[in-house]
Amino acid sequence: MMVDIPWKKRKLIARLIDPDHAGEEALVTAVRLADEAGVDIFMAGGSLTSVPVTDVIRKLKQLSSIPVVLFPGNLTQLTAGADAIFLLSLISGRNPELLIGSHVIAAPLLKNMRERVIPVGYMLIDCGGGTSVEYMSQTSPIPSGKNDIAVATALAGEMLGMKAIYLEGGSGAARPVNPSMIKAVSDELTIPVITGGGIDSAEKVEVAFGAGADMVVIGNGCEKNPELIKGACRVRDSYNRDTFII
Repeated sequence: MMVDIPWKKRKLIARLIDPDHAGEEALVTAVRLADEAGVDIFMAGGSLTSVPVTDVIRKLKQLSSIPVVLFPGNLTQLTAGADAIFLLSLISGRNPELLIGSHVIAAPLLKNMRERVIPVGYMLIDCGGGTSVEYMSQTSPIPSGKNDIAVATALAGEMLGMKAIYLEGGSGAARPVNPSMIKAVSDELTIPVITGGGIDSAEKVEVAFGAGADMVVIGNGCEKNPELIKGACRVRDSYNRDTFII
């Protein structure tokens, strides 16, 4: 059965694991710190990987009881080993393969695990610097100051049946998604808002949660500063203690 992600019940921290940066020692350290901090979920995947995602997911599940969500960058990363699968539709772009084409090819592979599939509206936001997602998807990000476009796009995703909206700065982003955009989108949606990219400090986690994000995803920031995950989870805990009924 699919992992029960407690959307809209409390703030969540996700630790994104890029298979290409998940050597044995690095993975063991990442899992240990995530367990100590109380991370809510692992996300496994990336825009371009040379290491099988299946292997990384298997190791994560061997090392920890934290649920693992597949975050597939392309069809080659599909696997039945994860507790849940984010079926991403890049609704901010106009690349038909990433809107529906790849999904049609994936559907027969996913039909027997459909209870674990979570459709997510994926929105690439310009956060400075050329990101891997921008290059690999061949799409232009939504400008950081265009809150109206972001809101309309997110609303369309919700009306099309997406279960969450992901505002993505992308790997290599110079800064996180603008908090005013997170707030504008969060205020208009009834589904969860996820954000990631460019988050390299607990203060930036605080800003994202304060703007209305339900889940903050941290990847590169923890690779550079492994202890960041503990600070991020402390911020999460302060929000859950003060504003949420657990």
